[in-house]
Amino acid sequence: MLRALYTAATGMNAQETNIDVISNNLANINTTAFKKSRAEFQDLMYQNLLDPGAQTSNTTKNPTGMQVGLGVETVSIGKVHTQGDLKNTGRDLDIAIEGEGMLQVTLPDGQFAYTRAGSLQVDDLGNLVTSEGYQVGSGITIPTDALSITFGQDGTITSRVSGTTTPTNVGQLQAFRFPNASGLRAIGMNLYQETQSSGVVQTGNFAQNGYGRINQGFLETSNVSVVEQVVNMITAQRAYEASSKGVRTAEDMLQQAINLKR
Repeated sequence: MLRALYTAATGMNAQETNIDVISNNLANINTTAFKKSRAEFQDLMYQNLLDPGAQTSNTTKNPTGMQVGLGVETVSIGKVHTQGDLKNTGRDLDIAIEGEGMLQVTLPDGQFAYTRAGSLQVDDLGNLVTSEGYQVGSGITIPTDALSITFGQDGTITSRVSGTTTPTNVGQLQAFRFPNASGLRAIGMNLYQETQSSGVVQTGNFAQNGYGRINQGFLETSNVSVVEQVVNMITAQRAYEASSKGVRTAEDMLQQAINLKR
């Protein structure tokens, strides 16, 4: 009975984590380029009451054995890096990556991070930065008198300044990807950092060698489906209820066993 009590409790704990993950997905339904997370579960160890193949007589063996599972645990919470829809904003500094690839940004401590959120800005020094003010790429400066900025599908950036009719090349956005994008560490602000699990970053050019292309005037939306997440939440809620029923049943059985001694 005590075993059933603790086993059912592991199911409740697992579904609490599942609900946390789903709630975060729904909270970020309108976050630019947000990637949904998914909780994965695995069964815990088993108590072997009788090994499969154990001798039951001189000439027979038990074909299945007796193993009692001890519950469930959350084994991973990984990001699902599927493509989000593209939303037309009409803003020159908004870019969306269609396909594989990320932008590299430099954090205040000098470390690199990576993002697909393309709502870019130009700071007071003319530097191309993210919405948080982090430098994009290797340092791209937009002329202060630029009348227009154009992003090519290959990441080439050109601008036209007053007094000229010919656009000038001002920089190039490089594309970055990882062997295992699900192994990246999410640090918030739509940023990810490299880890041992993600593999070493690979660098290339947009619209070449399997990298995606840049779409100016668009933003990538979250890849969260409200319908999918609501269904997942209902399923998790029912699983939680079932596990809590197991806890109550084990508690009632334990109470009845205690009452037998009175």
